Amino acid sequence: MRVLAVVAAGVTVAATLVTATTSASAAAAPATLPAGQFTLSANYHQFDAVNSALVSTLGTAAVHTVMDNANHDRTGITDSLGISYETGFSFDSGDDNDCTNYPQGITTSRDAIGTANSGNYDGHQLILVSWYTKDGCDGASSRSRITLVDWDATYPNKYRKVLLVEPTGTTAAPDFKDIKIHAGGVSWFGDYLYVADTGRGMRVFDMRKILKTNTGGTAAQIGRQNATTYYAHNYAYVLPQIGTITAATTSGTNLAWSSISLDRVSRSIVMTEYTCASGCADYPNRPPRAVRFPFAAGVTTFAASTTASQALQLPWYKLNGVASHNNRWWFNSSGAKQLYYWTPSAGSHTYAWVSGGESISYWEDATEADLLWSLQEQVGHRNVFAVKQADFDG
Repeated sequence: MRVLAVVAAGVTVAATLVTATTSASAAAAPATLPAGQFTLSANYHQFDAVNSALVSTLGTAAVHTVMDNANHDRTGITDSLGISYETGFSFDSGDDNDCTNYPQGITTSRDAIGTANSGNYDGHQLILVSWYTKDGCDGASSRSRITLVDWDATYPNKYRKVLLVEPTGTTAAPDFKDIKIHAGGVSWFGDYLYVADTGRGMRVFDMRKILKTNTGGTAAQIGRQNATTYYAHNYAYVLPQIGTITAATTSGTNLAWSSISLDRVSRSIVMTEYTCASGCADYPNRPPRAVRFPFAAGVTTFAASTTASQALQLPWYKLNGVASHNNRWWFNSSGAKQLYYWTPSAGSHTYAWVSGGESISYWEDATEADLLWSLQEQVGHRNVFAVKQADFDG
């Protein structure tokens, strides 16, 4: 074991490097499923009329404006993660120790635009994390949000929270309400943000349509108060849903959209399911699946109807994260604290992984090593970190 000090984006991070061990598992390999049995139906215009009225009433804030007003400080990682990692950060103490909010999904501006302009979207290189909120520390899901985190030494080490909302009301009296989903995975492609909706598919948001809200009122107030006043639990910004991606299958049970990730090479979103071998009351007790859905040619949206291009039945359980790139796959099991790597030609390999691991995002880099970004959800240990993908690719 050795300790390496890493400086990234203006933050010094103490990284505990542990040699990763791998073992080929010939018996533990995904099996191919008929991809044609999985489909998506896309509607990007579900809320057009009300959203136009909301924009007219409230006005929008560009991503760079949101970041110019970032009001939280990220910090360096002080925990020993137990794996080799390159860089990362933690949230401030309030978010790190908050038992009512849990980080889940991760995507970056490298997903959104690739390596062009050094991965900057609207002037900022960003890490984006999705969260769900409980009604009390042990309550049910009550809302969801995203966190935009600056990741460039040119800018302050800041982040800002943006509430996710669903438009309601009419064009004469536009309104919005909380989105009560787990937000277990998130993918950013072009201007569109795709957020996993466990039992349905994905909800779609447009990063160009962040709305400005009033920060007065009480923490419980949400939506239209009168013709000019809109509250959002004291959030200054909300991101309204623009549409829905609904999943269906012609065989077996419906997909459980536990985590998603963008594959820029094949221009697709991959998803996987959190399931148990047996004994789970709140999750399916069956082998999980992973399915790839391609975007329409030349755009960052799905066609009105999309058929999956790849489907797998997996031998691993309690999967909270998935990533794919160049026909290579990674799966994170929070239950086993393992990262599984698999390709059809080379088979599978198993790596020790962090506790409380959540989603994964592939970070392409034109000049440095490509990375895998991931995060931990446990209260008091909410580290967001990046590893060299080459250290975890068999």
